Amino acid sequence: MEPKKLQDLDLNGKRVFVRADLDVPIVEKVNVFVPSETYRLEVLKDTVNYCISKQAAEVVIVGHMGRPTPEDQNNTKFSTQSLIPSLEKILGCGIVYRKIDEKAPINGVTMLENIRFYEGEEKNDPEFAKTLASIADVYVNEAFAVSHREHASIVGVPKLLPHGLGIWHQKEIENLSKAFENPQRPLVVLISGIKDDKIGYAKAFEEFADKILIGGKLPDLMQIDKSIRDYSETEKVLVANLTIDKFDITVNSIDRFKEEIFKAKTIILAGVLGKYEEEGHDQGTREVFGAVARAKAFKIVGGGDSLAAIEKYELKADFNWTSVGGGAMLEFLTKKTLPGIEALK
Repeated sequence: MEPKKLQDLDLNGKRVFVRADLDVPIVEKVNVFVPSETYRLEVLKDTVNYCISKQAAEVVIVGHMGRPTPEDQNNTKFSTQSLIPSLEKILGCGIVYRKIDEKAPINGVTMLENIRFYEGEEKNDPEFAKTLASIADVYVNEAFAVSHREHASIVGVPKLLPHGLGIWHQKEIENLSKAFENPQRPLVVLISGIKDDKIGYAKAFEEFADKILIGGKLPDLMQIDKSIRDYSETEKVLVANLTIDKFDITVNSIDRFKEEIFKAKTIILAGVLGKYEEEGHDQGTREVFGAVARAKAFKIVGGGDSLAAIEKYELKADFNWTSVGGGAMLEFLTKKTLPGIEALK
Protein backbone atom coordinates (compact mmCIF):
# COMPACT_ATOMS: atom_id res chain seq x y z
CA MET A 1 0.00 0.00 0.00
CA GLU A 2 1.43 3.34 -1.08
CA PRO A 3 1.43 6.34 1.28
CA LYS A 4 -1.03 9.09 0.45
CA LYS A 5 0.23 12.33 -1.09
CA LEU A 6 -0.41 16.02 -0.54
CA GLN A 7 -1.87 16.29 -4.04
CA ASP A 8 -4.61 13.81 -3.06
CA LEU A 9 -5.97 16.05 -0.28
CA ASP A 10 -8.74 18.65 -0.34
CA LEU A 11 -7.11 21.78 1.08
CA ASN A 12 -9.70 24.43 0.19
CA GLY A 13 -10.52 26.40 3.34
CA LYS A 14 -8.60 23.91 5.51
CA ARG A 15 -5.97 24.42 8.18
CA VAL A 16 -2.93 22.43 7.09
CA PHE A 17 -0.49 21.00 9.66
CA VAL A 18 2.91 20.78 7.91
CA ARG A 19 5.39 18.74 9.92
CA ALA A 20 8.72 20.24 8.87
CA ASP A 21 12.35 19.58 9.69
CA LEU A 22 13.41 22.77 11.44
CA ASP A 23 16.45 21.31 13.19
CA VAL A 24 19.02 23.49 11.43
CA PRO A 25 22.39 24.67 12.81
CA ILE A 26 22.08 27.89 14.81
CA VAL A 27 24.73 30.56 15.41
CA GLU A 28 24.67 33.77 17.41
CA LYS A 29 25.18 37.04 15.55
CA VAL A 30 24.97 40.37 17.35
CA ASN A 31 23.04 38.78 20.24
CA VAL A 32 20.54 37.20 17.86
CA PHE A 33 20.33 33.50 16.98
CA VAL A 34 20.11 32.77 13.25
CA PRO A 35 20.42 29.60 11.12
CA SER A 36 23.86 29.07 9.58
CA GLU A 37 22.41 26.73 6.93
CA THR A 38 18.92 26.76 5.45
CA TYR A 39 18.73 23.76 3.10
CA ARG A 40 16.20 21.98 5.34
CA LEU A 41 14.04 25.09 5.34
CA GLU A 42 14.27 25.51 1.58
CA VAL A 43 12.57 22.15 0.94
CA LEU A 44 9.36 23.55 2.45
CA LYS A 45 8.82 26.03 -0.35
CA ASP A 46 6.99 23.83 -2.88
CA THR A 47 4.69 22.28 -0.27
CA VAL A 48 3.75 25.58 1.40
CA ASN A 49 3.19 27.30 -1.96
CA TYR A 50 1.05 24.37 -3.12
CA CYS A 51 -1.12 24.65 0.00
CA ILE A 52 -1.54 28.39 -0.56
CA SER A 53 -2.40 27.85 -4.24
CA LYS A 54 -5.14 25.42 -3.22
CA GLN A 55 -6.73 28.05 -1.00
CA ALA A 56 -5.74 26.57 2.36
CA ALA A 57 -7.03 28.79 5.17
CA GLU A 58 -3.86 28.41 7.23
CA VAL A 59 -0.53 26.62 6.85
CA VAL A 60 0.84 25.71 10.28
CA ILE A 61 4.57 24.89 10.16
CA VAL A 62 5.49 22.53 12.99
CA GLY A 63 8.86 21.14 13.99
CA HIS A 64 11.61 20.90 16.59
CA MET A 65 15.01 22.43 17.12
CA GLY A 66 17.75 20.59 18.99
CA ARG A 67 17.20 18.66 22.20
CA PRO A 68 15.93 21.23 24.70
CA THR A 69 15.50 20.38 28.38
CA PRO A 70 12.59 21.68 30.51
CA GLU A 71 14.93 24.45 31.68
CA ASP A 72 15.33 25.65 28.06
CA GLN A 73 11.75 26.89 27.69
CA ASN A 74 12.92 30.51 27.63
CA ASN A 75 16.19 29.89 25.80
CA THR A 76 15.83 31.69 22.47
CA LYS A 77 18.46 29.39 20.93
CA PHE A 78 15.79 26.67 20.82
CA SER A 79 12.88 28.87 19.75
CA THR A 80 11.51 28.53 16.24
CA GLN A 81 11.08 32.33 16.25
CA SER A 82 14.74 32.58 15.24
CA LEU A 83 13.93 30.85 11.94
CA ILE A 84 11.11 33.14 10.86
CA PRO A 85 13.15 35.86 9.05
CA SER A 86 15.04 33.25 6.99
CA LEU A 87 11.92 31.27 6.21
CA GLU A 88 9.99 34.39 5.21
CA LYS A 89 12.70 35.12 2.61
CA ILE A 90 12.51 31.56 1.29
CA LEU A 91 8.71 31.45 1.09
CA GLY A 92 8.20 35.06 0.02
CA CYS A 93 5.44 35.65 2.57
CA GLY A 94 4.94 36.74 6.17
CA ILE A 95 4.89 34.20 8.99
CA VAL A 96 3.13 34.60 12.34
CA TYR A 97 4.69 32.94 15.39
CA ARG A 98 2.34 31.12 17.77
CA LYS A 99 2.21 28.61 20.58
CA ILE A 100 -0.05 25.57 20.63
CA ASP A 101 -2.63 27.14 22.93
CA GLU A 102 -2.74 30.48 21.12
CA LYS A 103 -5.50 31.37 18.69
CA ALA A 104 -4.38 31.38 15.08
CA PRO A 105 -4.99 34.19 12.58
CA ILE A 106 -7.82 33.66 10.12
CA ASN A 107 -5.51 33.28 7.13
CA GLY A 108 -1.82 32.89 6.38
CA VAL A 109 1.27 30.97 7.37
CA THR A 110 2.08 30.40 11.02
CA MET A 111 5.06 28.91 12.84
CA LEU A 112 4.44 26.82 15.96
CA GLU A 113 6.91 26.97 18.83
CA ASN A 114 9.45 24.14 19.19
CA ILE A 115 7.37 21.05 19.91
CA ARG A 116 10.20 19.40 21.84
CA PHE A 117 9.43 21.88 24.59
CA TYR A 118 6.56 19.46 25.28
CA GLU A 119 7.38 16.03 26.78
CA GLY A 120 4.50 14.40 24.92
CA GLU A 121 6.26 14.82 21.57
CA GLU A 122 9.13 12.39 22.01
CA LYS A 123 7.01 10.07 24.18
CA ASN A 124 4.44 9.85 21.36
CA ASP A 125 1.76 10.64 23.94
CA PRO A 126 -1.74 10.11 22.42
CA GLU A 127 -3.15 13.07 24.33
CA PHE A 128 -0.44 15.36 23.04
CA ALA A 129 -1.11 14.08 19.51
CA LYS A 130 -4.78 15.03 19.99
CA THR A 131 -3.75 18.52 21.10
CA LEU A 132 -1.60 18.93 17.99
CA ALA A 133 -4.33 17.57 15.73
CA SER A 134 -6.84 20.04 17.16
CA ILE A 135 -5.07 22.98 15.51
CA ALA A 136 -5.54 21.68 11.94
CA ASP A 137 -7.85 19.85 9.56
CA VAL A 138 -5.22 18.14 7.36
CA TYR A 139 -1.75 16.72 8.06
CA VAL A 140 1.27 16.81 5.73
CA ASN A 141 4.64 15.20 6.47
CA GLU A 142 7.43 17.27 4.93
CA ALA A 143 10.01 16.10 7.48
CA PHE A 144 11.79 13.20 5.80
CA ALA A 145 14.90 13.74 7.94
CA VAL A 146 13.04 12.92 11.17
CA SER A 147 10.55 10.38 9.83
CA HIS A 148 12.54 7.54 11.39
CA ARG A 149 11.39 8.85 14.81
CA GLU A 150 8.18 7.50 16.35
CA HIS A 151 7.16 10.82 17.84
CA ALA A 152 3.69 12.29 18.27
CA SER A 153 3.97 14.76 15.38
CA ILE A 154 5.34 12.05 13.07
CA VAL A 155 3.18 8.99 13.76
CA GLY A 156 0.50 10.14 16.21
CA VAL A 157 -1.15 13.07 14.46
CA PRO A 158 -1.63 11.26 11.09
CA LYS A 159 -3.93 8.79 12.86
CA LEU A 160 -6.29 11.65 13.64
CA LEU A 161 -6.36 13.70 10.43
CA PRO A 162 -6.54 13.21 6.65
CA HIS A 163 -2.87 13.01 5.66
CA GLY A 164 -0.30 12.94 2.89
CA LEU A 165 3.37 13.19 1.96
CA GLY A 166 4.85 16.59 1.18
CA ILE A 167 6.33 17.29 -2.25
CA TRP A 168 10.00 17.05 -1.20
CA HIS A 169 9.27 13.92 0.82
CA GLN A 170 7.86 12.31 -2.30
CA LYS A 171 11.07 13.15 -4.18
CA GLU A 172 13.19 11.63 -1.40
CA ILE A 173 11.36 8.32 -1.72
CA GLU A 174 11.50 8.37 -5.52
CA ASN A 175 15.23 9.08 -5.74
CA LEU A 176 16.46 6.98 -2.83
CA SER A 177 14.46 3.99 -4.05
CA LYS A 178 16.62 3.92 -7.17
CA ALA A 179 19.44 2.55 -5.00
CA PHE A 180 17.59 -0.69 -4.27
CA GLU A 181 15.08 -1.02 -7.11
CA ASN A 182 17.15 -2.43 -9.99
CA PRO A 183 20.20 -0.20 -9.40
CA GLN A 184 23.05 0.04 -11.87
CA ARG A 185 25.97 -2.03 -10.62
CA PRO A 186 28.48 -2.12 -9.08
CA LEU A 187 26.72 -0.38 -6.17
CA VAL A 188 29.19 1.16 -3.72
CA VAL A 189 28.24 2.47 -0.27
CA LEU A 190 30.66 4.81 1.47
CA ILE A 191 29.69 5.15 5.12
CA SER A 192 31.66 7.21 7.62
CA GLY A 193 31.25 9.48 10.61
CA ILE A 194 31.45 9.24 14.39
CA LYS A 195 28.13 7.62 15.36
CA ASP A 196 28.37 3.93 16.20
CA ASP A 197 24.85 3.22 14.87
CA LYS A 198 26.35 3.53 11.39
CA ILE A 199 28.14 0.22 11.98
CA GLY A 200 24.74 -1.48 12.06
CA TYR A 201 23.68 0.27 8.87
CA ALA A 202 26.92 -0.83 7.19
CA LYS A 203 26.06 -4.42 8.08
CA ALA A 204 22.55 -4.02 6.67
CA PHE A 205 23.93 -2.71 3.36
CA GLU A 206 25.71 -6.03 2.83
CA GLU A 207 22.38 -7.45 1.63
CA PHE A 208 22.39 -5.46 -1.60
CA ALA A 209 25.63 -3.47 -1.98
CA ASP A 210 28.58 -4.73 -4.00
CA LYS A 211 31.18 -2.81 -1.99
CA ILE A 212 31.02 -1.05 1.37
CA LEU A 213 33.75 1.44 2.21
CA ILE A 214 34.03 2.41 5.88
CA GLY A 215 35.86 5.48 7.15
CA GLY A 216 35.63 8.32 9.64
CA LYS A 217 35.84 7.20 13.29
CA LEU A 218 34.10 3.91 12.50
CA PRO A 219 37.30 1.88 11.91
CA ASP A 220 38.42 2.84 15.42
CA LEU A 221 35.04 1.92 16.91
CA MET A 222 35.08 -1.41 15.06
CA GLN A 223 38.61 -2.12 16.34
CA ILE A 224 39.67 -3.78 13.10
CA ASP A 225 43.41 -4.25 12.85
CA LYS A 226 43.92 -4.97 9.17
CA SER A 227 45.91 -3.06 6.59
CA ILE A 228 43.91 -1.68 3.67
CA ARG A 229 46.53 -3.32 1.45
CA ASP A 230 45.49 -6.78 2.66
CA TYR A 231 41.92 -6.65 1.37
CA SER A 232 41.35 -8.80 -1.69
CA GLU A 233 39.34 -7.77 -4.74
CA THR A 234 36.53 -10.14 -3.75
CA GLU A 235 35.97 -8.80 -0.23
CA LYS A 236 32.78 -6.78 0.04
CA VAL A 237 33.62 -4.63 3.07
CA LEU A 238 36.76 -2.45 3.08
CA VAL A 239 37.63 -0.69 6.34
CA ALA A 240 40.01 2.26 6.07
CA ASN A 241 43.16 2.68 8.13
CA LEU A 242 43.37 5.88 10.16
CA THR A 243 46.20 8.37 10.53
CA ILE A 244 48.13 8.35 13.82
CA ASP A 245 45.92 11.06 15.35
CA LYS A 246 42.80 9.27 14.02
CA PHE A 247 41.43 12.46 12.48
CA ASP A 248 41.60 11.24 8.87
CA ILE A 249 42.08 8.11 6.79
CA THR A 250 45.49 7.20 5.37
CA VAL A 251 46.71 7.92 1.84
CA ASN A 252 46.65 4.20 1.01
CA SER A 253 43.04 4.03 2.14
CA ILE A 254 42.17 7.05 -0.01
CA ASP A 255 43.73 5.40 -3.05
CA ARG A 256 41.95 2.09 -2.51
CA PHE A 257 38.61 3.79 -1.97
CA LYS A 258 39.07 5.77 -5.18
CA GLU A 259 39.69 2.56 -7.13
CA GLU A 260 36.32 1.19 -6.01
CA ILE A 261 34.55 4.50 -6.57
CA PHE A 262 35.67 4.76 -10.20
CA LYS A 263 34.33 1.24 -10.90
CA ALA A 264 30.90 2.06 -9.45
CA LYS A 265 27.69 2.76 -11.35
CA THR A 266 25.67 3.65 -8.23
CA ILE A 267 27.18 5.37 -5.19
CA ILE A 268 25.68 6.15 -1.79
CA LEU A 269 27.74 8.66 0.21
CA ALA A 270 26.94 8.98 3.91
CA GLY A 271 29.44 10.72 6.13
CA VAL A 272 32.76 12.53 5.99
CA LEU A 273 36.08 10.68 6.14
CA GLY A 274 37.74 12.79 8.81
CA LYS A 275 37.85 16.14 10.55
CA TYR A 276 37.39 17.92 7.24
CA GLU A 277 36.79 21.32 8.85
CA GLU A 278 40.47 21.52 9.80
CA GLU A 279 43.32 21.96 7.37
CA GLY A 280 45.60 18.95 7.69
CA HIS A 281 42.72 16.56 8.39
CA ASP A 282 40.65 17.18 5.27
CA GLN A 283 42.57 15.16 2.67
CA GLY A 284 40.44 12.03 2.95
CA THR A 285 37.13 13.85 2.64
CA ARG A 286 38.36 16.22 -0.07
CA GLU A 287 39.87 13.52 -2.29
CA VAL A 288 37.23 10.84 -1.80
CA PHE A 289 34.31 13.25 -2.20
CA GLY A 290 36.02 14.66 -5.28
CA ALA A 291 36.38 11.15 -6.71
CA VAL A 292 32.68 10.47 -6.13
CA ALA A 293 31.81 13.75 -7.87
CA ARG A 294 33.86 12.75 -10.92
CA ALA A 295 32.61 9.17 -11.05
CA LYS A 296 30.30 8.24 -13.92
CA ALA A 297 27.57 6.87 -11.69
CA PHE A 298 24.18 7.63 -10.15
CA LYS A 299 25.21 9.41 -6.94
CA ILE A 300 23.30 9.96 -3.71
CA VAL A 301 24.58 11.97 -0.74
CA GLY A 302 22.96 12.69 2.61
CA GLY A 303 23.57 13.80 6.17
CA GLY A 304 24.45 17.18 7.64
CA ASP A 305 28.24 16.85 7.55
CA SER A 306 28.21 15.36 4.06
CA LEU A 307 26.08 18.19 2.70
CA ALA A 308 28.28 20.77 4.43
CA ALA A 309 31.35 19.15 2.84
CA ILE A 310 29.95 19.14 -0.70
CA GLU A 311 29.05 22.80 -0.24
CA LYS A 312 32.59 23.53 0.97
CA TYR A 313 34.14 21.78 -2.03
CA GLU A 314 31.47 23.07 -4.45
CA LEU A 315 30.40 19.59 -5.54
CA LYS A 316 26.63 19.70 -5.07
CA ALA A 317 25.91 19.95 -8.80
CA ASP A 318 27.78 16.67 -9.37
CA PHE A 319 25.28 14.60 -7.35
CA ASN A 320 22.04 13.20 -8.70
CA TRP A 321 20.29 13.42 -5.35
CA THR A 322 21.11 15.28 -2.14
CA SER A 323 18.99 13.95 0.72
CA VAL A 324 18.19 16.14 3.72
CA GLY A 325 18.26 13.01 5.87
CA GLY A 326 21.23 11.41 7.60
CA GLY A 327 19.97 8.62 9.82
CA ALA A 328 16.61 8.72 8.06
CA MET A 329 18.27 8.22 4.69
CA LEU A 330 20.26 5.22 5.93
CA GLU A 331 17.21 3.68 7.58
CA PHE A 332 15.08 4.15 4.47
CA LEU A 333 17.75 2.65 2.22
CA THR A 334 18.18 -0.42 4.44
CA LYS A 335 14.53 -0.94 5.50
CA LYS A 336 12.81 0.57 2.43
CA THR A 337 10.38 2.50 4.63
CA LEU A 338 10.19 4.67 7.76
CA PRO A 339 7.68 4.97 10.62
CA GLY A 340 6.61 8.38 9.30
CA ILE A 341 5.89 6.87 5.88
CA GLU A 342 4.01 3.89 7.29
CA ALA A 343 1.79 6.30 9.26
CA LEU A 344 0.53 7.77 5.98
CA LYS A 345 -0.64 4.51 4.44
